Amino acid sequence: MSSETDYRPVSRSGRVNQEAVPYLKRDVAERICDFEEVILGYDNELAEEEASRCMQCPDPQPCTLSCPAGNDIPEALWQASQGNFIEAALVFAATSPLPEVCGRVCPNLCQQGCVLGKRYGAISIGKLEAFVSDVAREAGALAITVPEEKTGKHIAVVGSGPAGITIAEDMAKLGHEVTVYEAWPEPGGVLVYGIPNFKLEKRVVGYKIQDLRDAGVKFITNSRVGENVMIEDLQHEYDAVFLGTGAGIEATMGIPGEDLEGVWKSTDYLVRANVKEEMRPEDKKIVPDIGKRVAVIGGGDTAVDCARSSIRLGAEEVTIVYRRTEAEMPGNPTERKICLEEGAKINYLQAPVEYIGDENGRIKAMKVIKMELGEPDASGRRRPIKIQGSEFIQDVDTLELAVGYWPDPLLGDKTENLETYKWGLILTDEEIGATSREGVFAAGDNAHGPDLVITAVASAHKAAKSMQAYLEGKTIVLPQPKPRRKK
Repeated sequence: MSSETDYRPVSRSGRVNQEAVPYLKRDVAERICDFEEVILGYDNELAEEEASRCMQCPDPQPCTLSCPAGNDIPEALWQASQGNFIEAALVFAATSPLPEVCGRVCPNLCQQGCVLGKRYGAISIGKLEAFVSDVAREAGALAITVPEEKTGKHIAVVGSGPAGITIAEDMAKLGHEVTVYEAWPEPGGVLVYGIPNFKLEKRVVGYKIQDLRDAGVKFITNSRVGENVMIEDLQHEYDAVFLGTGAGIEATMGIPGEDLEGVWKSTDYLVRANVKEEMRPEDKKIVPDIGKRVAVIGGGDTAVDCARSSIRLGAEEVTIVYRRTEAEMPGNPTERKICLEEGAKINYLQAPVEYIGDENGRIKAMKVIKMELGEPDASGRRRPIKIQGSEFIQDVDTLELAVGYWPDPLLGDKTENLETYKWGLILTDEEIGATSREGVFAAGDNAHGPDLVITAVASAHKAAKSMQAYLEGKTIVLPQPKPRRKK
């Protein structure tokens, strides 16, 4: 790691303090006709050029401080600037098991810390991470190395999303036998069933799953823990259990007409639209017939994903309806810009109050009310206030709800001494991942609510250290129970 004493000036000084090197992406007219990845990223020459903009700041580097997983970004960029792409990928992989994924879907918190950002444009760290990881993948350099001699300990991991993958790799590297339980038909969790192909191709996740299988990790799919197997059963069979079930229960707004045909919850819609039929559950085989006019309710990345998917399914008019302004939108601004490039519209300061059906029970329109912003609410964002008398009717053929997620409350409801709060979040000590049930650990979205891939990775690394301490017989302090709140 570079510091004040080993400061390394970048060899291509002509690039320092200059604007970012644009990365490549597919033409709009081409990309809206399929679900293939939109961002092409960098080639060798462009990657070296962009990486060489890094000023190799002395410690503490703001980019590394801004990364939840603490990726050694200056070192990775230094290697990339010298054309050492595999070495750069291994630097990323040392702290994140998902560099290929994070490089594609992370909103790049690290870039927010880049000192070049305000004046010249932050270095495209995410696009470089994806590029070098793809190079390393093609070279076979991302395989997981595990000890030949096993410890004899067996670990159960529930969920194969970012947190579950992280725990599985960390535990396998320590020599433990790992079995992953996944409710979906294929491993990958939200990375496969929640993120569209145009942002993250399924093959990228498939490579990681195969790495884990090659390292001895076993996967049991179509198995929902809390339903067809209980945590108590797992604890009888395994030495420790990790819960990485994410936050996959979709919120609704309680608006009249939500049960009309043509009103879709976001995950159900995205799975049908983006996942191959053979990978989908039996109840999600049919792809929606969306008609010409689609409305998406919400303002986050999921709303944008639904809108972009609808364009690819043939919708002629796609509108995102959001009750605040762009300044309050929680999603990734870059993805939002791409969505607008592809033809979607965003109607700000509006909210639905009723969905209207035809004689066959299918949605045909929605009543919308205009909003204005008041004082900030508990989230820190200005509170939307209805403007009475401003209602109007908007014709729609299909409506998609993308208004938030909660963890599945099933585990807390079905498991004795597993404390939950806030409608299903698993109570944990965030620094160690311990739950209120001894020998059971949790991290990721089911512990702290919907968040980023890299945040789940970072919290799962902490939980892995605590699991190892538990397996070694050390005392783990359990979090204090709180009264469980029902939705």
